[in-house]
Amino acid sequence: MEQLKHLEKQTPNGVELNLDALYQIAPSCFTEAVGEEGELRRVVDFDKLRLLLGDNAVENAPEVYDFTWVGKRNALCEAAAPINKTLRPCPEESMDWDTTQNLYIEGDNLEVLKLLQNSYMGKVKMIYIDPPYNTGSDSFTYVDDYSKTIDDYEVESGVKDDKGTRFCKNTNSNGRFHSDWCSMIYARLMVARSFLKEDGAIFISIDDNEEDNMKKLCNEVFGENNFIACVTWQRNYAPIALKKFFSESHEYCYIYAKNIDAFSMNLLPRTDKQNKDYKNPDNDPRGVWKVGNLTVGPAVEKQIYEIVGPTGKSFYPPSGYCWRFTKEKFEQMRNDNRIWFGANGNNSPVPKLFLTEVQNGVTPMTLWTFEEAGHNQIATRELRDIFGFSVFASPKPVQYIERFLHIGMDKNDIILDFFSGSATTAHAMIKLNSKDGGNRKFIMVQLPEETDEKSEAYKAGYKNICEIGKERIRRAGKKIKEESPLTTQDLDTGFRVFKCESSNYKDVVFAPKDYSQETLDLFVDNIKDDRTDLDLLFDCMLRWGVELSLPLSKTKVDGCTIHNVNDGDLVACFSGTVTENVIDAIAELSPLRVVFRDNSFEEAAQKMNLFELFKQRCGWTDEEVRNNVRVI
Repeated sequence: MEQLKHLEKQTPNGVELNLDALYQIAPSCFTEAVGEEGELRRVVDFDKLRLLLGDNAVENAPEVYDFTWVGKRNALCEAAAPINKTLRPCPEESMDWDTTQNLYIEGDNLEVLKLLQNSYMGKVKMIYIDPPYNTGSDSFTYVDDYSKTIDDYEVESGVKDDKGTRFCKNTNSNGRFHSDWCSMIYARLMVARSFLKEDGAIFISIDDNEEDNMKKLCNEVFGENNFIACVTWQRNYAPIALKKFFSESHEYCYIYAKNIDAFSMNLLPRTDKQNKDYKNPDNDPRGVWKVGNLTVGPAVEKQIYEIVGPTGKSFYPPSGYCWRFTKEKFEQMRNDNRIWFGANGNNSPVPKLFLTEVQNGVTPMTLWTFEEAGHNQIATRELRDIFGFSVFASPKPVQYIERFLHIGMDKNDIILDFFSGSATTAHAMIKLNSKDGGNRKFIMVQLPEETDEKSEAYKAGYKNICEIGKERIRRAGKKIKEESPLTTQDLDTGFRVFKCESSNYKDVVFAPKDYSQETLDLFVDNIKDDRTDLDLLFDCMLRWGVELSLPLSKTKVDGCTIHNVNDGDLVACFSGTVTENVIDAIAELSPLRVVFRDNSFEEAAQKMNLFELFKQRCGWTDEEVRNNVRVI
């Protein structure tokens, strides 16, 4: 009876991940201790850790610089706590399910991030988020009262939807208005940081309501030394007359690197306006050029000398200035036809700056005007052009997000947006791929918040924000392909849809005296009745750390369906009675991991034989079989 235990199915424990990271730095601080149930646990010897840190270890210091708020400790606990949920695939709501590498995931973003952590830790080049600005009417999910159970909290406050998703509003009448917002963001940033590649970065939009708190949060989570820039964007081009004092025309985007020493950023593409001054009046074979400045201040005596032009006219630098180059360097440039005296040879000399020799792009500035990055009215118009009506009050323009994508990621990288909203980030990424032939991939995460029944979106049939986001990607991708049919043949405009829901496994909780044939049957088949093979396959991919965008194929052998993920990354069989022919077929795929369903075997001896067969067919050791073969 004791062997018939229901296996706990859940996400990685954040505490264990933190211990793993600390062990890489200071293994000498770890030891073993006996837990409450008599099991051996790895623990940290803080006395040793303090010795390693020397005077930098502070405990109960009377005065230290710290950013804190009510609920911060609870937010840390929530970030680290594992959950017992899964992501269920929805091919019927997806687009190009079999070929796309993009993901659209519906659910509480903190839960979704935890579920994705195994598969995407250290693989995302860029995160962009546009979180709630805490204006007093924002909606977000967060539960921070650990004196009650989560179920008690949800029953009392009525913050559960029909799928069990927690949902509440943070209004400015809340006595913990800023604290609740900080807790909500903090927990998500703590988990999201683990997704970034070592050379990756996060881009966070925010306005004046929580700008100061956001910077402090980012300094703590990402490190103050990893701050890259704060971009100020001119979101409005005209003042709002009804404002009492100032009409706000800007907001910010904070950029933090995972590791500033590894981070590099792309230049912005040059525009026609920036290139318009380049001409070629003397038909120089090196191409178009523009004039530079030959003088510089303050004056350096040895660089003040006479220059005689082609017509014999003499030139000296203005008072207080000198020539930019030494006389020897100037003569070299003159002999190389890099000095221009004007069409008639009488003008003051200037250097020729060739377009082919300037850097292939422009270093971004921290002030982005609406002319170069768009504004809110353009964004509203973009959505209206797609849907035929106004969908969101203040969306981001595609042009604005596209600039961030251009500087923040390369052509084959992954972008994660876990406050996806109307899916502007996905739209911008597809558009950028269509321009430069890139193969960037997106992961969009959005809570299925219901639309207002009075809104045009609701009247048009869009009951929640996710329905709007998915439809926007479909329509935007179709439009981009139609506008550039020759260059977008292979453009990936699809996405696989997943929904965050309860675990695939039945909850089996009872005392030994309650055993009966009915309860024993639960152990024989512990999978919920409404779950499919595809549900189980992707659940295994999540727990084994396999990316959800990988290609899938399947074959049938002896009535059993064999699922193959990315030519052997994971091979699974969940149906029928597994025969030796099935095992032979799986072994021929040279799998890295294999999983079966428990009810595929009538007797325990068959499972033991299964392990022996894989040792023979794949040449695996006992340890490799234990690591590579699972029965759920």
